[in-house]
Amino acid sequence: MRLLIVGSNGQLGHDLMAQARQRGWMPTGADMPVCDITDRQSVERAIESAGPADVPVDIMINAAAYTAVDKAESEPEIAFAVNRDGAEVLARAGRDHQIPLIHVSTDYVFDGRQTRPYRPTDPVNPQGVYGKSKAEGEARIRQLWERHVIVRTAWLFGRHGANFVKTMIRLGKERDTIRVVDDQVGCPTYAGDLAGALLDAAADVTGKTDGWGTYHYCNEGAVTWYGFTRRILTLAGRYERIRVGQILPIPTSEYPLPAPRPQYSVLDCTSFEADFGVTRRPWEAALQEMLAGIYGTAS
Repeated sequence: MRLLIVGSNGQLGHDLMAQARQRGWMPTGADMPVCDITDRQSVERAIESAGPADVPVDIMINAAAYTAVDKAESEPEIAFAVNRDGAEVLARAGRDHQIPLIHVSTDYVFDGRQTRPYRPTDPVNPQGVYGKSKAEGEARIRQLWERHVIVRTAWLFGRHGANFVKTMIRLGKERDTIRVVDDQVGCPTYAGDLAGALLDAAADVTGKTDGWGTYHYCNEGAVTWYGFTRRILTLAGRYERIRVGQILPIPTSEYPLPAPRPQYSVLDCTSFEADFGVTRRPWEAALQEMLAGIYGTAS
C-alpha cells in the first residue's frame, strides 16, 4: 500500500512511518518546511513525490496540526490557518486526486460538560481557539470530500516529541512537590497504539465504498491528570531515581491557563472498534511499553 503521511516528523507521524514500513507498505512522509498544508501547491508536490502517476497514492493520513493549545488563544490566525484551512486544502487535494483522507482530530471539539463518554455523533461545542479551529477543520472535510475518516483522540503521549509523560518525569526529578489538576478526566492515548489503529483503518477502507465518517480512538480507561501523574512517576521510578516526595491534587481553578480545558472528555470508541476490528488496550499497559522504550529496556 502506498501512503502519504502528512506531519511525518511529529509525535504521531514518527510512529505512523515506522509501523507502515513494518507492514511492508510504502509510506512517504511530508512535513514542514517542505510540505505546508496551508499551501495547495506544496500539497500537490507532496502527492507527486509519493508515487508516479501510474501508481497513485492509496490513502493520505493527516497527522499535522497546530497543537499549542494555550498559544492559540493569542495567535488564532495561525491556529485556524493550519487546523481549518489546512484541512480544507488536504480535502480538496484528496477529492481532486481521488485519494481517501484519514484526518486526526481532538477531544477539544467538545465542551467537557457531559457525564458519559462522548460519542462521535454528539454535537460539538468547543470552548477555545484550538478546539474551534479543529472543529471547523472537520466541517470543511465533511463538506468537500466524502471519502474521509475523521478520528478524534485525546491526551496523546509517546516516545517522540514533547508530551505530558516526559514533562512529569522531568519535574519528578527536579522538584520535591508537584501540584497536578485532579478534576479533569480523560483518556490517555499512546501514539504507537493510535498509529496502529489508523493504519488498520487505512487498510480497511482502501478500495471500499463505505466505512467513511467520524470516529473516536483512545486507549481503554479514564483517569485524571493527577492519577495519570502518580502512575507515570511510580513506573518511571523503576528505572531511575524520582526526587518528588509529594504529588498534590488541585482543582483547575488553582492552575489557570489561557485556554479552557474540557473537564470531562472521555471518548466512546465503540464504533471504531466495531467497524475496523480494533481492540484497545488499557492506557497503563501502553504507558509501561512507552517507558520501557525510552529507558532502553524494550524487548
